[in-house]
Amino acid sequence: MESEFIMANWSDPRATGPRVAGAPRAADPLEGVRVPTTGAAARDAGLRSYMLSVYNYMASGVLLSGVVALLFAQSGLAGQVFGQPGILKYVILFSPLIMIFAFGSVVKRGSTAAVGAMFWAFAAVMGLSLSSVMLIYDGAQIAQAFFATSAAFVALSLYGYTTKKDLSGFGTFLIMGVIGLIVAMVLNLFLQSGTLNLVISGIGVLIFAGLTAYDTQRIKSLYFQVAGSDMLGKSAIMGALSLYLDFVNMFQFLLSFMGGSRD
Repeated sequence: MESEFIMANWSDPRATGPRVAGAPRAADPLEGVRVPTTGAAARDAGLRSYMLSVYNYMASGVLLSGVVALLFAQSGLAGQVFGQPGILKYVILFSPLIMIFAFGSVVKRGSTAAVGAMFWAFAAVMGLSLSSVMLIYDGAQIAQAFFATSAAFVALSLYGYTTKKDLSGFGTFLIMGVIGLIVAMVLNLFLQSGTLNLVISGIGVLIFAGLTAYDTQRIKSLYFQVAGSDMLGKSAIMGALSLYLDFVNMFQFLLSFMGGSRD
């Protein structure tokens, strides 16, 4: 069974509360005349541009990972690395996890360009790791899981962006669920239970589906804290990383839940 990296950007610097509309104001001789709110329009345009940047980075990262995974598998190198004993396969499988921990240092000390380069490097290395699924599942199974994940991701992210409901409470619960998943997966390494693996996969899909909506709302809220600062570009990339991880993990769990191994 392919390695599944259960990783998420767990920092949660979201806004402290919803923006209050309709606050009392002083009497105005133009009372009743509808005047365009330039500041609000600029803020909304900035938010749309910010979220578009997040989604562009995220989608490009998924595409890069997919291309690298496909080329590595078709070259035969994936079969050589993952099909034989050796330390190289563990280096490839665990490198993305190490890079996740390194992101914090790059964000603190590096430029936006450096954070972007780190993101692309991570997506490429993650592609090498994901090539292992092509040795276990056939193309039809992978395509089915990918398109199902894509449809679910779009719907869930749209919900997280548009909902007025505060999802922060769900975030704490979902993060606890991720920790439980990791424990269960480690346990199943020894038990090798097919039933437990199916349960883990089903729960994993639900958890990362929830995290997709939660992270989208968190990223949207974060914009109002970093707008106009030099952290805006870095924040967009880190937001893309969070959504990338939600997508990839949901895809892997859904593939494990829906698909059977190759004969």
